[in-house]
Amino acid sequence: MFSHISGRVRLAATVLGTALALAGPVSLAQAAPLDNEPLATFTANARTNTAATAAWAAGTRAYLVITTPGDTSAVRTAVANNGGSVFASYDAIGVIVAHSTSASFAATMRGVAGVQKVGATRTSDVPADAYNPALPANPAQATAPTTEPVRSDMTQIKADQAWAVNQGSATVKVGILDTGVDDQHQDLAPNFNAADSVSCAYGKTDTRVGAWRDVDQHGTHVAGTVAAAKNGKGAIGVAPGVKISSVRIAEPGSTLFYAENTICGLVWAGDHGFKVTNNSYYTDPWQFNCPNDLDQAAILEGVGRAQAYAESKGSLQVAAAGNSNVDLANKTTDSSSPNDSTPVTRTLTNDCLDIPAELPGVVTVAANGTSGTSKASFSNYGSNVIEVSAPGESVYSTAPGGKYATLSGTSMASPHVAGVAALLASANPAYTPADIRAKLGEQATDLACPADARCTGTTAKNSFFGEGRVDALKAVGGSTPPAGAYFENLNDYAIADNSTVESPITVSGVTGNAPATLKVGVDIKHTYIGDLKVDLVAPDGTVYTLHNHTGSSTDNILQTYTVDASAEVANGVWKLRVNDNASQDTGRIDAWNLTF
Repeated sequence: MFSHISGRVRLAATVLGTALALAGPVSLAQAAPLDNEPLATFTANARTNTAATAAWAAGTRAYLVITTPGDTSAVRTAVANNGGSVFASYDAIGVIVAHSTSASFAATMRGVAGVQKVGATRTSDVPADAYNPALPANPAQATAPTTEPVRSDMTQIKADQAWAVNQGSATVKVGILDTGVDDQHQDLAPNFNAADSVSCAYGKTDTRVGAWRDVDQHGTHVAGTVAAAKNGKGAIGVAPGVKISSVRIAEPGSTLFYAENTICGLVWAGDHGFKVTNNSYYTDPWQFNCPNDLDQAAILEGVGRAQAYAESKGSLQVAAAGNSNVDLANKTTDSSSPNDSTPVTRTLTNDCLDIPAELPGVVTVAANGTSGTSKASFSNYGSNVIEVSAPGESVYSTAPGGKYATLSGTSMASPHVAGVAALLASANPAYTPADIRAKLGEQATDLACPADARCTGTTAKNSFFGEGRVDALKAVGGSTPPAGAYFENLNDYAIADNSTVESPITVSGVTGNAPATLKVGVDIKHTYIGDLKVDLVAPDGTVYTLHNHTGSSTDNILQTYTVDASAEVANGVWKLRVNDNASQDTGRIDAWNLTF
C-alpha cells in the first residue's frame, strides 16, 4: 500500500464518479508516488552530451559523478574515456549523470583526478525508455462537479478564512516535483503554468508538451491540495490564486524517484523561479542514504547540492516526512531498501538520511489525523526533525481525468504546508526561503503531545508535530474572527460592466438587533475600483454605503468596514451589492463576511 512516494501516501480510493484502483507501492512521502513508507531544451546549468549518449544496452546503470562546480569538461571527457557516456551534466553544482554497462565504471572513475565522489543511483538497469521516452497519456476529462465544499482539512489550517484575505498571487510559482500533473483537469487548468513544466524522469529535462503529465495519480492529487482553483467545482487548494508547475521526476511503470531525477527537478526549480516546491517522495531506491556507503554518499552529495542550489535561487523545499511510523531521530534498521531490486535488512545510524526531507533547509512535514490534533498513525516523527504538521488523513483532492480522490499520507500533509508557504510568499514578496521557513513555524498552532511516550518535547515544539499545525490565516496577515457570530459567503459573483450584482448572507440565531460596530469584511477582485459603488443592504432593504467610486485606477477592494447597524434586526438576509458604472474593467465578489 505504500511506496517510495513518501512512503508517503495511503490510498483511500474514494473517487468522485469512479473508483480509483491503485496498484502497487509508490514511494510517497517517505514521500513518493505511493510511498513505501513506508528532452528538448536544457537550462544553462544542465547540459547533455548527445554524441556520447549511445543507444540503450542491457545492463546500463546510472551513476552520479561529483566534481567541482563550474567547468566539468575534463571529468565529462574522463567518463567517455572510461566506458561511460554522459547522459546529463549540471555544471553549476558539479554533478554529472553518467551511464555505463561496465561493472568497474564507478571504481575506475573514483581514481580520476578531479572526481570527488561516484555512486550508482540504482540497483537495476536504466530502462530503454530513458533513451526515447514515451509521452504520458492525456486522459479524457470527466464532467465537472457542480459543488465545491469547504473541507475539514482546510478549516483546520484556516485556509477558508485566509481566502477572504488573500488567495495567493499569480506571480508566485509552486513546483510539484512528483509523478506529474494532469494539466487539463478543470480544477488545475486555470492555475497551471505549462511554460515552466517539464519531465525530469531519468535525470535530464524533457520539455515536450505533455511530458509533465501524470504517470500515476499522486502528483495530480498533491497539486490540487496546493492550488486547485476556487471556481465552484470539486475542490479548492490552500492557495487557489498561485501558479503551479509540474516537474515529473517519477519514472513510468515503477513510479520511482531516483537521485538523478530529483537533482534535475531541484535544479530546474532554482532556474525557473519556483518560490516553493512540494516533495512528497523519498529518493529511491534507498529509503535512507548512509554516508559510509560509497554509492549512497554520492547520492547524498548530489541531491544535497541540488537542494542548496535551488534554495540559493530563492526556492523553499517542503517535503513529506514519510509513512513508516518511525522515529527519524532514532533510526535503527531498514528492511525496505533497495526498492528497485531485492530489499535487504541493514543497520542504520542517524547519519543515514531520508532525502530530500532531512536535508538542511528543507521543511519536513508530519501528518495530522482527521481530528487535526493527533498524529496520523502512519506518520513518521522525530525530535528536531519534524518542522511542522498538517492534515494528512482522508484528504480530498484532484485526480487525473477530471476526477477526485480521497487519499491519506504525509504526501497529503506536505502540500498543505507548501500552499501555506505560497500564501506567505504572496503576502510578503521579499521573503527569502529562510524567512518563509521560520514563519511557518512561528505562526503554527501549538499542539500538545498526546498520551504517547514516543512524543517528546513541549507543546510549543515536540517530536510529533514540530512547531505545530500550519496556519494559513496568519500567513496572509489575517486573524481569527473576533468574538461574536460570524457569517460569510465564499462564492464568486461576477461583476460585469455597467451592471449590479448581489451576494447574500443569511443570518440566523442572533438575538435582537445588529451591533453599532457591525464588521463587514469585503474581498472584491476588480481592476479600476473607481468604477464601483459597494453597499451593504440590510434585511429590511436599508442601504449602508461602504465604497462610493473612490480609489480611481487601484485594483481590488480588500477591507473590513465598521457599520452602525443597531437599528436593524440581525436575523435575515443581508446582501453585499456592487454596482459597476463604467466599461472596460470587470471583476468579481470573491468573498465577504459579517461579524456581529
